[in-house]
Amino acid sequence: GVTNAIDAAEDAGILPTVFVAIRSVDDDPNHFQVVIEDNASGIPDEYIPRVFGRMLAGTKLHRNVQNRGQQGIGISGGVMFSQATSGQPAQIITSTEDDDAISYNEVMIDLNENRGEIMDHKRLEGDWRGLRVEFNVKDVIYQRSRYGPYNYLRMTAIANPHVQITFEEPDGTLTVFERATDEIPDEPKPIPPHPAGMRADGLLDLADDTKSRSIGTFLVSDLSRFSRNKLEELEELVDLDLDKSPSSLDWDGAEQIVSAFREMDFMSPPTKGLRPIGEENIKRGLRQTLDPDFACAVTRSPEVYHGGIPFVVETGLAYGGNSGDSSGSGERGLELIRFANRAPLIFDQGGCALTSAARDIDWRRYGIDSEKTPVTLFINIVSTHVPYTSAGKQSVAEESEIYEEVRQAIMQSARKLKRFLQKKRKKRERRKRANLFQKYLPIIAQKAADLQGEDPPDVETLVKEIAGIENGEE
Repeated sequence: GVTNAIDAAEDAGILPTVFVAIRSVDDDPNHFQVVIEDNASGIPDEYIPRVFGRMLAGTKLHRNVQNRGQQGIGISGGVMFSQATSGQPAQIITSTEDDDAISYNEVMIDLNENRGEIMDHKRLEGDWRGLRVEFNVKDVIYQRSRYGPYNYLRMTAIANPHVQITFEEPDGTLTVFERATDEIPDEPKPIPPHPAGMRADGLLDLADDTKSRSIGTFLVSDLSRFSRNKLEELEELVDLDLDKSPSSLDWDGAEQIVSAFREMDFMSPPTKGLRPIGEENIKRGLRQTLDPDFACAVTRSPEVYHGGIPFVVETGLAYGGNSGDSSGSGERGLELIRFANRAPLIFDQGGCALTSAARDIDWRRYGIDSEKTPVTLFINIVSTHVPYTSAGKQSVAEESEIYEEVRQAIMQSARKLKRFLQKKRKKRERRKRANLFQKYLPIIAQKAADLQGEDPPDVETLVKEIAGIENGEE
């Protein structure tokens, strides 16, 4: 629901403002009302049954474009879970720019037909615009852990500094994650598939949708980095008539073409469609949410994995303030927060390439004790196709190119933090030295003056000079 809210506002060119509430119902510790409200463009009535009552209706897998989510299962899955545990319909309240009233709907899912049914509908007066989803869930537990809603929203705020999120917890605690920037990210653009990353099934899907009249022109027009010269090279490698219609392409022909692609050299795919968060915005998000003493970020240059799928790795480090993981012994140690296309990855941390790369860093080289230094490590991977390890989309597969890029990005950020910690250490040593001189120099000066029978000299300037502090600046 939160992902949909942010996407909808960005698509409408609106700075996202999201309200989330989880409220206890009837003093039952396992029964909650969940509310998600946004200020976006709303949903027309005719789309409500499909959006909230049909599983996989919003899949984005076919689009070769960077997305927060890919499978479109979340909000309808939430409605189904609510229905299964409470027996009650979800309440969908929406108003669009073209509507002069507010639409109230109660939705349930017909599981046999995989479609939504409107159980109740009415029009309400008002000039509010946006979408509000309410549903009840039972037999669940609310916890403020790293796997819970609070941490999910906290991480979302860090990776999306243009979003304001207000969160009401069951005990009434209200937290506002203020936006740190008024810049709405540019909309990601679709990137044509790259030959080196193609498979036979994908090539057949493209052939079904193309407007080209021959297989050859289809390959040139619908694939990136595939020129007329490459077409001539391909003709030497396959036993196919590339002048035939793309509709004539069968599985064997597609496999021939894909196998030939593996023997050819191509330029790296274009990356202009990728939209990383950016170093400044990562630092803004870290500072706004964690209030650290120091924050830095690195956005690496685009790379490819599987020979043709573009990706960008970003990292950030925050030190001090509310940074670090305090869930252990009480001391704040290293906290890892992972993202894919700005979306938090909460679960399956152990089997993730981002975790492996972070774990393989020798943090002591950078003056960091992973168990005692209050540091939050931020990692975001940006791609048109993030290689998740499972349908849960919570961990990234250990592709060698991704693993190495993450390591390099972490080390770049860690070097910046190391320089800060070294300066901090030197300042601490200067203060310690200054304290010694401030304590003993006046005494020594007084004793020497007494022996000479003179007034003691002013030693304050000398103390500052020895301590390396002048004019009140360190």
